[in-house]
Amino acid sequence: MDFRVISRLAAATVFVSGLAAGSAAFAQTATPPSAAQPQQSGQQPGVVKANHGAWSTVCDKPAGANEEQCALMQNVIADDRPEVGLSVVILKTADRKAKILRVLAPLGVLLPNGLGLNIDGKDIGRAYFVRCFTDGCYAEVVLEDNLLKAFRAGKTATFIVFQSPEEGIGIPVDLAGFGEGYDALP
Repeated sequence: MDFRVISRLAAATVFVSGLAAGSAAFAQTATPPSAAQPQQSGQQPGVVKANHGAWSTVCDKPAGANEEQCALMQNVIADDRPEVGLSVVILKTADRKAKILRVLAPLGVLLPNGLGLNIDGKDIGRAYFVRCFTDGCYAEVVLEDNLLKAFRAGKTATFIVFQSPEEGIGIPVDLAGFGEGYDALP
């Protein structure tokens, strides 16, 4: 499986809007995509259009956009570390030519170690963080066919962030409903 980093799809894609990392609401509130960067405080959140198992389809019409943009999302926190949460987002670029997996991790993670991924105990690889904003740091990869198949067939994806070179924190993401939700994305 190829868990490759992409460097500059930001202009052509939608970003996940920001969450306050570490809050309990992080794991319970769906946050929308926005046009070019994470949403600033006080902006209107997107709308949950559908739920698919553990995943939600969240839509928003960014300023200047002709059409609503949607993303498949799941927000989770580590079982044993409530201050460590992730927002996992699947989206299609505005031109519909690429599929993106974008993960927002909280500030304070060790950036050089990147973000690890296991699906059902199988090591998929690592992606590197591409940028940080006030709400956290983003890792993103092209969702290639092999990775998409692994998400569809899997039961649990575990994303691993590091707070020190020796300390990886595994955060499980339920894959129930992923295939159905992905297929329903506009």
